[in-house]
Amino acid sequence: MVKSTIAVTIPVSDTCLSRLSQSYDVITLPTGLGSGSPDIDFSGVWAVLTNGSTGLSDTEMSRLPDLKLVSAYGAGYENVDVEAARRRGVHVTHAPNTNTETVADHALALMLTVARDICQRDSRLRAGAWGAIRSARPTLSGAALGIIGLGNIGKAVARRGEAFGMRVAYASRNRVADVTWAHVADPVTLASQSDFLVVACPGGPATRHLVDRRMLTALGPDGFLVNVSRGMVVDTEALIEALRDHRIAGAGLDVFEGEPELPAALAGLDNVVLTPHMAGRSPAAESAQIDVFLHNLTAYSNGGILKAQLA
Repeated sequence: MVKSTIAVTIPVSDTCLSRLSQSYDVITLPTGLGSGSPDIDFSGVWAVLTNGSTGLSDTEMSRLPDLKLVSAYGAGYENVDVEAARRRGVHVTHAPNTNTETVADHALALMLTVARDICQRDSRLRAGAWGAIRSARPTLSGAALGIIGLGNIGKAVARRGEAFGMRVAYASRNRVADVTWAHVADPVTLASQSDFLVVACPGGPATRHLVDRRMLTALGPDGFLVNVSRGMVVDTEALIEALRDHRIAGAGLDVFEGEPELPAALAGLDNVVLTPHMAGRSPAAESAQIDVFLHNLTAYSNGGILKAQLA
């Protein structure tokens, strides 16, 4: 039996590649389709696995004459040209709610780590300090948690915040039904009321630099920012200035603009905790994401119903 060909244009684990390779010939381009030589013949590639950050443009689709299916490996799909895919008759899917719990866990980890100053105190203790680093630090219990975007991840963060005894409020374009948390229409107002502000909204042009100087000023010198959304949602220069000048207390960032290149100014600050866009990565999340992709590959081939179809 001849295997059909799919392309994987993002970094994935050996486990993922092994599962895919059982049924398909897999072309791996871990830094995107554009990283492949322009002379590569992609004829025969009918499905692409990408993600929201890498995406797939109209120009890239033009290099794939047999393309039928594009799947985003996670909930985000902001850089997939859905309209171009629709024009070309290409189906687009994503994998919402496959890494929700993992991302929410990571958001809480960042909140605790930056608030309790875990990283700095660990390194200083290893260097021989003790008494100088035993000062009091803020904690989550009793603090006000503001969440920008109350989708699946935002709700999961809110539930965890409640379990820590936090007072939860959220900002979104519309009030979310069936939740009891306070809705605040204006994100700047939410920031002014928050001790911890978690960014959990989708990326894309509509939310670019939503968190700007005004919002960081509203968060204030005792407030902490955590971003598990997309780097573009936060104005990096404004954040660096706020951290450097202690106009906010600290930040926990799983994402940042221009990743994977970390801005040198961020790297030099000791009131920010950084992780490499890994909030959604866990064995359980990965298994669920692969399951969705494999289901959709089979469903398309057999005329079945695609999960989480966007186009």
